[in-house]
Amino acid sequence: MNKKIAMPYFLVLLFFSLLPLHGQTEKDTLSFRIVSYNVENLFDCRHDTLKNDYEFLPDGIRHWNYSKYKKKLDAIARVITAVGGWTPPALVALCEVENDSVLRDLTQRSALREAGYRYVMTNSPDQRGIDVALLYQRDMFKLLACQSIPIPNASGKKKFRPTRDILHVSGLLLNKDTLDIFVTHLPSRSGGAKESEPYRLLAARRLRSAADSIYLHRHHPQILIMGDFNDYPDNKSIREVIAAQAPPLDKNLLQPQSLYHLLTRKATERKHSGSYKYQGEWGLLDHIIVSGTLLQASAGLYADEDKAGISRLPFLLTEDKKYGGKQPFRTFYGMKYQAGYSDHLPVWAEFRLIY
Repeated sequence: MNKKIAMPYFLVLLFFSLLPLHGQTEKDTLSFRIVSYNVENLFDCRHDTLKNDYEFLPDGIRHWNYSKYKKKLDAIARVITAVGGWTPPALVALCEVENDSVLRDLTQRSALREAGYRYVMTNSPDQRGIDVALLYQRDMFKLLACQSIPIPNASGKKKFRPTRDILHVSGLLLNKDTLDIFVTHLPSRSGGAKESEPYRLLAARRLRSAADSIYLHRHHPQILIMGDFNDYPDNKSIREVIAAQAPPLDKNLLQPQSLYHLLTRKATERKHSGSYKYQGEWGLLDHIIVSGTLLQASAGLYADEDKAGISRLPFLLTEDKKYGGKQPFRTFYGMKYQAGYSDHLPVWAEFRLIY
């Protein structure tokens, strides 16, 4: 090669190597925090003629009134803000909300009004009138569709009581990926854990079926499941039916189309870790479950097991005079009004979003 043109040719190559490739853009990264919270009976003060909400009326046994209701709204707003690290979480799953009215008041007439939340919720046949909902930040999550999935009495049991629907929400993230979210509140343990288990199994099968349909129909399925399951990680509904397991320590064993529980390892390893305390024992009833696609380090939306937990903010806890230690600072302790927050602690996870 002619030495007189070797140097200019090299400089040309260097120049073009420093230019971005055609169509290539620099990626941005941000935190995408999600929260799941059973807020313990967020009822308004008006009677719904189709629901058994009598105890949460001014003349009911709990003497629920507007002052207490307003205080409850502000308490929930404080929790959501604090768990978000004083930055509103991108998504908030709520259990035990009565109707559209309480969500409108929570998002527009409480301390959350500056956060700009929008919401979707179920309208279930639950006899008490409690439902599940999802709050979302419109600049972080563009709503595409929402569906209320009923739990039919496929078991044929005569004692079956209508329960909360499962809320399925689909939306676009900033990177244009679709995220499918399921918010659930499985049937309670009223009447005994063993006796009521068939109803939770029934709901869990419906949830698993809905999740499986996402795997079949999405090109790149990304699934997030949140809510109060009224079961612990080692119970059949989660361990066998939903088949959610702890993420493998060896990432090479990760299965993209399996479901993984972000909190189960911490709940197992830490004696006093849990979102709910029953007869002196902490346990995890509130869960965050994700598809394996969200645990891949290269994913546009990535969940790190180490960045998930149960919020134990000091103001959410109070002294447990009967069993010792701390317990959730509830709105009601039995029938006694305490002006607290909830009988559950919120759970959270922080995702990394690349867009």
